[in-house]
Amino acid sequence: MKNEKLLQLMKQKNIVIPLYLLQIHPKLKITMDEFVFLMYLTNQGDVFLFNPNKIAQEYHIALPQVLNYISVLTEKHLLRVEVRKNDKQIMEEYVNLEDFYHKVSLLLTEYMNSQDQEIESNVFELIEQEFGRTLSPMEYEIIKAWLENGTSEELITEALKEATFNGVSNLRYIDKILYEWGKKGIKTKDDVLRHQTKYKQEKQEKKEVFDYDWFEEHDDE
Repeated sequence: MKNEKLLQLMKQKNIVIPLYLLQIHPKLKITMDEFVFLMYLTNQGDVFLFNPNKIAQEYHIALPQVLNYISVLTEKHLLRVEVRKNDKQIMEEYVNLEDFYHKVSLLLTEYMNSQDQEIESNVFELIEQEFGRTLSPMEYEIIKAWLENGTSEELITEALKEATFNGVSNLRYIDKILYEWGKKGIKTKDDVLRHQTKYKQEKQEKKEVFDYDWFEEHDDE
């Protein structure tokens, strides 16, 4: 007997929750318990006969809790309970989830637009001009990643100038420059100029040390 109940329990249908609904569910402004209950309802169909006693039995909660969930979701405009005539022309209550799907459609469109939004930047065109060719899809994604990670167009432009000055026309070299600048805390064009000025000064000082005529000083003594 126990084995039969166990088998029946294991054979009960699952509640399917699409991943995209998990991603946008906070914007529905309902609790996780209310969200899971709503997912249970969506698995019943778009429009179905409202049988609160059956829902309470299947969902293993008390009838007042079922009615409370229905009330909250109705107030949130995520479902409607409508009175319709069945095939026998008898008036019955039905749960209609049309409002839920409409709201999800709007939220999903908003979510996808935010994910797919292209970064408008002149840096792509500038790099193509310097390279003298069209960027490959992979190169485009690398530049896009720089921008998305907070690297300014100004800094990318300076790195491009550095690469061009050294006669190198590939993104790996520019990426290496940006990486080294990042380690040194260089974030703006002014930072680049200060770094270059400091480098030139240190190089000049080293040159002056090596150019010093030690023998001439010894002879004067």
